[in-house]
Amino acid sequence: MFLREFVPQTLRDSWRAEFEQLRQGTMSVSEYAVRFSDLSRHTSTLVSTVREQVRRFIEGISHDIWFCMARDSESNAPFQQVVEIARQLEGMRDHKREDMRDQERVDREAKRPRRPGGHTNPYFGGRVQHGKGFMGHPV
Repeated sequence: MFLREFVPQTLRDSWRAEFEQLRQGTMSVSEYAVRFSDLSRHTSTLVSTVREQVRRFIEGISHDIWFCMARDSESNAPFQQVVEIARQLEGMRDHKREDMRDQERVDREAKRPRRPGGHTNPYFGGRVQHGKGFMGHPV
């Protein structure tokens, strides 16, 4: 009622369009949940039940989290519980990504040659190469 009387139709249409296109994208789950809640207040006809709100929220979440939550969209779980599940999944996903980056870094370090092209000789204060023009022993 308030919206119809005091908010221009163009603004209400804009909120509706933004809500229909809303996806998590690069936002965190928390940022997405806040934006979703703000817009859903202005477009209550699109999410008239908690179940519909949950379904639309999950529909717009990033694919890797959505995949784990697909069955939750059909449940009667409260909206805040679904948001919390999504936050936990995001945390687990991010932690796993960090672990994978750490392992890749360890693997790269293990493959890196320690002393390319020779060995260290304390008499010359550095690397000594055997072959053309280099001697392997102190003179």
